[in-house]
Amino acid sequence: MVAAATGSAEGSDEKMGRLVTITDPAQWEDLFTRTVDERPVQFVRPADTDRPTWATYEGSRYLGTLSAELDGGRLRWRVQSSHEAHHELDDAVRALRRPVSWPRERTQVGHWARRMLADESLTAVDVETTGLENAFAVQIAAVRRDGSVVFNEYVQPLADIEPAAVAVHGIAPERVASAATFSQLLPALTDVLHGRTVVAYNMDFDRGVFERELVRHHGDDTVAKQWLSHCQWQDTMVPYAVWRGLWSVKRGAYRNQPLGGPHDAVADCRLLLAKLEQMAQAIPADQAPVSHL
Repeated sequence: MVAAATGSAEGSDEKMGRLVTITDPAQWEDLFTRTVDERPVQFVRPADTDRPTWATYEGSRYLGTLSAELDGGRLRWRVQSSHEAHHELDDAVRALRRPVSWPRERTQVGHWARRMLADESLTAVDVETTGLENAFAVQIAAVRRDGSVVFNEYVQPLADIEPAAVAVHGIAPERVASAATFSQLLPALTDVLHGRTVVAYNMDFDRGVFERELVRHHGDDTVAKQWLSHCQWQDTMVPYAVWRGLWSVKRGAYRNQPLGGPHDAVADCRLLLAKLEQMAQAIPADQAPVSHL
């Protein structure tokens, strides 16, 4: 039986904040609680060790065991059952919370990625924008599955670029002041994307930018949707979230992961394709698909 932690979850989280300032995890307390996705998790160091290892519990349910180690001066949390490591303690807990269906779902994602990469028309697309809400394009790139760049243009957005967006992608208004507009680039984009399988990271956002630009160009959302229908759109973000398998009990779903690129459209396209390769390579070549996504 595990002794109950004293104090509120909020108080325990404050104590946790103090703990992480201690660079040697072996000096951490034997018992503490941390709230992960609005649910408290109790960490208990086994009585027979002084090593930085804790059994984790969610109420009376044992989740698994985590150990802390230093990696270049930064803490890393290792899941003992799978030996995988996470720099964020919350992510290590999310890995322990995976549903039993995760291995099968991960395999499905691997086969999906393999099918995407086998598609000769596969084209990765990324759009840098004026902001997050009702955004317009300031850079559009398209990269084929072999890494060749078939489109890379800065775009005059005919709209203000939010300072927060400039801080992310570094594309200031003066950089695109003399660039072509989306309307001027549309014929080339049509040649590059129509008839292709178009893959994006957070597809709804990028596709939404295209739709907004097309409606502004044509003045008709029906024509915009017709243009978009000539592409076979696929999203990598959700499959990659499944592949990573960091389960959020708050959302009841796998937690979406940031792409992690430099916010340059070409570089982000290539990173997206690299994530597809990563997912595909994790599945043995001779393993038959269990089902289609």
